[in-house]
Amino acid sequence: MRLLFPAFTAHASFSTLASRYDAFILDQFGVMHNGKYSLPGAEECVKHLARERGLPLIILSNTSSPSKTTLGRLPGLGFDKSDFVGAVTSGEEAARLIEETYGGGGNPAGAAPKRFVWFTWAPGNENAPDPLRFLEKCGNVRPTLDASQADFVVAHGSGCIRGADDGEEAKPLTRTMGSFLDDADMTEVDAVLRECAARDLPLICANPDLVVMYHDGGFKHMPGKIAKRYESEDLGGKDRVTWFGKPHASHFEACLRELGIDRTRVAHVGDSLHHDVAGANAAGVDSIFVVGGIHREELRGDGAVEEDGEELALADEAALEAFFDREGCEPTHVVPMFRL
Repeated sequence: MRLLFPAFTAHASFSTLASRYDAFILDQFGVMHNGKYSLPGAEECVKHLARERGLPLIILSNTSSPSKTTLGRLPGLGFDKSDFVGAVTSGEEAARLIEETYGGGGNPAGAAPKRFVWFTWAPGNENAPDPLRFLEKCGNVRPTLDASQADFVVAHGSGCIRGADDGEEAKPLTRTMGSFLDDADMTEVDAVLRECAARDLPLICANPDLVVMYHDGGFKHMPGKIAKRYESEDLGGKDRVTWFGKPHASHFEACLRELGIDRTRVAHVGDSLHHDVAGANAAGVDSIFVVGGIHREELRGDGAVEEDGEELALADEAALEAFFDREGCEPTHVVPMFRL
């Protein structure tokens, strides 16, 4: 049976939406940038909203990076961080729970650090923020490659499993995740997850995304798939996983508190139907769905997304309606891209 959501309206560009709201919550990947550079028209759109219209903008992202790291990366992606009032990230919220439960409040001063199995990004990955910035916020904890010594698990990235030795410098150690990042092969990941499941270890997911579109147009597989696998019936971990990020309404609520504006005058801009739109719907916030992101191959019209900024044509409204109906989730508005 079809779920009841407001009927959506399609717009050729973001210009017709800029004056409808008093503030915007912005997703990053697929809306503002692709992890390496800004998407066509996004820089101008942010400047128009923040400077010409004076509207407060806040980033809401499923990145596993802390909020400060997320804002610090904006200049390198073509944006001025002063155009944003702040950022709410799943990584920030996850690190806070780890610090409270294992690294600070849950671990008395002077006690040995709690150990955890850390699925994260490989050292030197230029497409991912430095994982150590996340670790710094977690308090008195230390990653380990030995699941038999771990107290919990963290799904933070998709590049490798990182540990540290017991020396004074805690030199980093790594274990491969195989080709999971590129093709979702779970062979190496599964072997570790089974060790963790055998000990009934809780898992904290700092990035619930399943896939993300990279700057080269391809798709990479994300930590959300690791957490999904851990809570599968096969591994029996459903009650062991704590999720952070969209679509959970608490993250939208955090943005609304920061903005201090009634939710009826705020809209969330995102490209994921199941994270951005579903989360906004659950929080009672209007959603602006960007077709040119992760769902672009399913919903493109006669145009195409090109690196030189060529326009993306929307699929006709009947095709959009059929897609939303099939997925059981409908946005308030639809635009081709985040551009004027």
